[in-house]
Amino acid sequence: MLGSGGVSDGYEVGSKRQRMIESNPYFAVGGGSSFQPYNYGGLPSFPVVRLRGLPFNCSELDIFKFFAGLDVIDVVLVNKNGRFSGEAVVVFASSMQAEFALQRDRQNMGRRYVEVFRCKKQDYYQAIAAEVNETYDSEVYSPPPIHSKKSHNKDKDKEQMDYTEFLKLRGLPFSVTKSEIMEFFEEFELSEDNIHIGYRSDGRATGEAFVEFASDEDAKKAMSKDKMMIGSRYVELFPSTPDEARHAESRSRR
Repeated sequence: MLGSGGVSDGYEVGSKRQRMIESNPYFAVGGGSSFQPYNYGGLPSFPVVRLRGLPFNCSELDIFKFFAGLDVIDVVLVNKNGRFSGEAVVVFASSMQAEFALQRDRQNMGRRYVEVFRCKKQDYYQAIAAEVNETYDSEVYSPPPIHSKKSHNKDKDKEQMDYTEFLKLRGLPFSVTKSEIMEFFEEFELSEDNIHIGYRSDGRATGEAFVEFASDEDAKKAMSKDKMMIGSRYVELFPSTPDEARHAESRSRR
């Protein structure tokens, strides 16, 4: 999975993109990055291309490999109605890099040839907006909840619910690992077998997970972690049931 902050097969996949804002001629990148797109006298076109005909099990890493030797800044897989459309939008470090990318038109990825063609900056922003709307994810920072009367009542409802040994976690970073969840619940004896992370049919994480504790008492104690942080995101905890956990696991396997 991309977004793990690590390196896979020699490709730097890092944390998910820092969103590109139109305050610079191309976009601004925060977080201390020194990246600026090349500018050869004047303002070149936005360095973005669109891919069509991708395999439906395609990942962002596959696209990094497809453009091996070029400086890929961002990849957005385009979904329609919750399913991968076989298209992606890819941003490069410069207009010249984008021109080189166009030369890979109709080259193969697996058994499929991939179309590579020009698109506009607006296509990139629209792809990001669609992704954010679908996942409800800011991907940079997840603010803590506002403690309104409604949220206070919601917390009271959680206290009064019946507990089993299962808890549901929501709002997890999409790059979260089982080890990170075990560390989050370090006071409890958990193994990776006790944790199920949810995935969509296209292989992308849902931001949810189910954790099985040794007893319902442990699960209730673990609720003290509700709205604490994993990475830059606060995580909501909910009492769950074995049936709900099994249903989520079978859905992820489809």
